Amino acid sequence: MATADEKEDVLRDKEIFNEQSSSASHSVDDVQSHTEANIMPETETQLEHLDEEKGTLGKSSTVISAMDPRSFPDGGLKAWLVVFGGFCCIGVFQDYYQTTLLRQYSPSTVSWIVSLETFMMFLGGPFMGKLYDNYGPKYLLLVGTFLHVFGLMMTSISTEYYQFILAQGICSPIGASAVFYPALSAVATWFFHRRALAFGIMASGSSLGGVIFPILVQNLIPKIGFPWTMRVSAFLILGLLIIANLTVKSRLPPSPKPFSLMAFVKPLSEPTFALLTLGSFFIFFGIFIPFTFIQLSGQSLGMSVQLSNYLLAVLNAASIFGRTLPGYLGDRFGRFNVIVVLNFFSALIILALWLPARGNAPILVFAALYGFGSGAFVSMVPACLAQISNIKEIGIRNGTIFAIVSFAALCGNPIAGALLGNGTSFTKVIIFAGVVYMGGAVIFLLTRATLVKWKIATKV
Repeated sequence: MATADEKEDVLRDKEIFNEQSSSASHSVDDVQSHTEANIMPETETQLEHLDEEKGTLGKSSTVISAMDPRSFPDGGLKAWLVVFGGFCCIGVFQDYYQTTLLRQYSPSTVSWIVSLETFMMFLGGPFMGKLYDNYGPKYLLLVGTFLHVFGLMMTSISTEYYQFILAQGICSPIGASAVFYPALSAVATWFFHRRALAFGIMASGSSLGGVIFPILVQNLIPKIGFPWTMRVSAFLILGLLIIANLTVKSRLPPSPKPFSLMAFVKPLSEPTFALLTLGSFFIFFGIFIPFTFIQLSGQSLGMSVQLSNYLLAVLNAASIFGRTLPGYLGDRFGRFNVIVVLNFFSALIILALWLPARGNAPILVFAALYGFGSGAFVSMVPACLAQISNIKEIGIRNGTIFAIVSFAALCGNPIAGALLGNGTSFTKVIIFAGVVYMGGAVIFLLTRATLVKWKIATKV
């Protein structure tokens, strides 16, 4: 049963569409002034039918388009199964590689493995997005499952730096990319009013994995060794991806179109999309730095190795709530409103809490608070993107933004590693992470301004 707020949203969306249909020259700025979506497809079509009782030709009942906000289930078994499948699609190795397998290499060199992993997963966005729009999620999920698990299995027998690069840095993340984008795009087709919450629940799967896998890896390596630890992890991921293959489906049929490079470039002509991409680029420069270096940072301040091994688990546990609760609040009070506030929050605690930390307690508190704040960013960006996009182009637009931010994700950790060098002071690393995150937060504020200018109390 639709709530009063949802009915008002639908009525407003219909008004938006009618305004857009009345003038072919409707400007981009005018379109973007609306808060729920800047591109609304056809909402309803009037058909004629034969009146069986009177034998006359008359108007039929309204046929609602699959793209109409009212046609999105926003719940139900099928919709939540898709979210659950996405939930199953899920920097723990930096410390182990640096101190054991690759101890002859600098932190900056070792961090290229983790950064390349993120880069390859995001860089695949345009290709996976286009394949998703043309063929749907089925075959992408199958191929992605094989490559992701195969890469992890090959990592288990790796001993040289180049082998880790090929297996964990290239093969596995290409598979992860083929799993990530179909799940992301499919969920968007099932939810409209509760979209941010759905994305948040889906994204919380990686946070739960981030709680389980660091503890699993740190405890299994001393007992069964690195190779079998990687194989155990790969088999667990295989089981989860089998569930994803069975449950992730798009509500809309594929719409094949010829490949066009301009299709990926065109969204950047929209000021809101361009600023959203630029803000995400800056934040991705710094967002993974705490994930990669918080354990080493804690140890440099005197924290025991055993306790520092749980820092990543604390961070990811808090991220579960950071990815779900802000999603609910975003649907209720405005997705851009929530993400702007939490972006500033995350940037501030990097500079005001992690930077001056001198003991175990502030590091642990920072891990929890940062996990919550950064988790909101990860889950809210897809919801904000879907809000300003035509759902028929969601694959391409997801691909464009994530391909661009992949370069920031690639360079962020190695730059932080170079700033650290062989020393034990993390001051430069933390300042770098905080400044780029703050820059991204400011750009997100400007992104919101393109939608409603500087109106504070407006839901957007």
